[in-house]
Amino acid sequence: QVQLVESGGGLVQAGGSLRLSCAASGRTYSSYGMGWFRRTPGKEREFVAAITWSGGTTYVADSVKGRFTISRHNAKNTVYLQMNSLKPEDTAVYYCAAHSGSYYYIHSDDYSYWGQGTQVTVSS
Repeated sequence: QVQLVESGGGLVQAGGSLRLSCAASGRTYSSYGMGWFRRTPGKEREFVAAITWSGGTTYVADSVKGRFTISRHNAKNTVYLQMNSLKPEDTAVYYCAAHSGSYYYIHSDDYSYWGQGTQVTVSS
């Protein structure tokens, strides 16, 4: 079992930055691949970024490429999403998720564990 708690969301002006954190509990956290997704009202959950258990491979969606970076610190049981050059269309609830596979996944159905989400609002 892995429990996930996101933090770091908030209100920011367009062009600004935020860093989201996802703290995990569970003895085998470091063996889980991690991902970030986001959801806006009326839309399906959207993949944002993923990272393998070792942190050696990352993948980000085209919509955030060059602006968002995913990383992890296994000793701290934490995964991060650094978000720069934020745009109003990045406004959403952001969720982190975990899976036990050995690679990264971009589909939400492949993830077994989810956090409760943190709101990010970007004003124009």
